[in-house]
Amino acid sequence: MIEHLPVLTIAVPLIAAPLCVFLLNRTLVYLFALAVCWATFGMSILLLDQVLESGPISYELGSWPAPYGIEYVVDYFSAFVMLFVSGIGAVVLTYAPQSLNDEINPSKHYMVYPMYLLCMTGLLGICITGDLFNVFVFLEISSLSSYALISLGRSRRAPLAAFQYLVMGTIGATFLLIGIGLLYQLTGTLNMADMAMQLADDHDSRTTLVAFAFMTVGLSIKMAVFPLHTWLPNAYTFAPSVVTGFIAATATKVSVYAFIRIVFGIFTPQFAFDEHALDTFLVVFSLIGIFVASVAAIYQGNLKRMLAYSSIAQVGYMLLGVSMHNLDGLTGGIVHMFNHAIIKGGLFLVVGCFALRLQSVRLEDLSGAAKTMPLTALAWVLGGLGLIGVPLTAGFISKWLLLTAALENGYYLVAALMLASSLLAVVYVWRVVEILYFSEPSEAAKSAREAPWSMLLPTYALILAILVFGVWTTYSAGLASEAASSLLGGTP
Repeated sequence: MIEHLPVLTIAVPLIAAPLCVFLLNRTLVYLFALAVCWATFGMSILLLDQVLESGPISYELGSWPAPYGIEYVVDYFSAFVMLFVSGIGAVVLTYAPQSLNDEINPSKHYMVYPMYLLCMTGLLGICITGDLFNVFVFLEISSLSSYALISLGRSRRAPLAAFQYLVMGTIGATFLLIGIGLLYQLTGTLNMADMAMQLADDHDSRTTLVAFAFMTVGLSIKMAVFPLHTWLPNAYTFAPSVVTGFIAATATKVSVYAFIRIVFGIFTPQFAFDEHALDTFLVVFSLIGIFVASVAAIYQGNLKRMLAYSSIAQVGYMLLGVSMHNLDGLTGGIVHMFNHAIIKGGLFLVVGCFALRLQSVRLEDLSGAAKTMPLTALAWVLGGLGLIGVPLTAGFISKWLLLTAALENGYYLVAALMLASSLLAVVYVWRVVEILYFSEPSEAAKSAREAPWSMLLPTYALILAILVFGVWTTYSAGLASEAASSLLGGTP
């Protein structure tokens, strides 16, 4: 069974998703989906151990050799991303029952678990496939299930937010598919490794450049890169808290993964950065996005929307690392994917705890909530410190790596702007802390009680991980460095 782990990691949640529909008992379907998520996480751990022990794994589906058949590839980068996507998926679903009972009509619960498993399947599939068309297929699986999950929010604006996401997501997917079609026309293959070999001698082709442009724009929409981010704030704000916690922690990070994989694995950094100056565009739009989104976060009155704009800013940090296209910068960008996943996942679970007890995530309703919900408020403080990048938190590690990489490259203005942008994060994080601890309790806060342990324990699992990986970096910065080295053609 061990040798079939690459395909089982995808097949198990994919097959389990439709089975959930036939389990009519709400408790039974939840336990089944939860067991599948934790089993998938366990398989991701085993895959990572295999990669660390014996190097990258190639799995040929149906015993058809690549490039003629579909190939799954597990290397340092894909194993690392699969690990935190499946891990966060399992933790968030452990947190889910009471939050879902509060925010979603029980008659619709049968839709939640199949869509959740399909979304996780799609995200993991993007990471593991070595076939470019399958990247598109898995991207659509995750996207379509995300639209359905977002539309289940209790606000009347949830279906509209899902529709806006659908429109933008469809445009992004169409651009990506056009790029894939052009590359297939040029090379006659969809295997990414084979395609890279054939493109090595044909980078001057106009078709290659047009395909590169289409794929870059398409994935930029999926990553929510400024100014193509307009779908994200409403999607995160009006989705159920469980859905927001999972998607915010994973979806944009997997899109960044796909972007890195295509740029470094198919087109090469020389083509993207040296010949066509993609790094200049990434730096400019990333920095503008960081500042615009951070300033927008400061003025939000809704906690979910505040964190949504913060997520747009954090994608900018990841792309800054990619734009430096050296070992330190790429390591910083990759480790920030992991760090932001646990930070933002934890913070959105904190928001779900407030939503359960206060029936609101408006800042005025959170006034004084630290008096009646001290553990939830403390979780916000710890997560906020990670988001700012305070030393001894995971956020500090990735921002420090990005800062040192910028200085080594001579990007002194970029380094200064990165430091200044962290001060903006202090403002919006502290604004919430001040409201929680130093304001008179609102009517909702006065009558509130602490969130249940079934929600607090998964929340603190992610929040404490921020502190753990701020000190112990072997499995975060260490793995990111190995992934970056392999992407740059070195030996990990």
